[in-house]
Amino acid sequence: MPTISRANDVQTVLTTFEMTPGTCQDLMDALIDAYETFISKQPGFVGAGLHVNDAQTRIANYSQWERREDFQAMLRSDEMRRRNREINELCRSFEPVMYEVVASFK
Repeated sequence: MPTISRANDVQTVLTTFEMTPGTCQDLMDALIDAYETFISKQPGFVGAGLHVNDAQTRIANYSQWERREDFQAMLRSDEMRRRNREINELCRSFEPVMYEVVASFK
């Protein structure tokens, strides 16, 4: 499970997906399947969360990895490259961006 904390020594990746309400559930299903059957089983995976906005036009994904190289290896795998081509068909755009946690609040 992801923990948002400056003290964590993990790589944080935020990915936003833009789509239409008509493809939102299909995209969410594809993302859930990717996490359940492949991504969560990759070396260095710590945890992730998927969030959808009320209008069903954006999905936000928060994931954590032990190392940047672990995330990059997962993205470069044949399996994820195939899945990303399918995901790309369901949305207008998506962009994974690596971040450093600067502060968190309770």
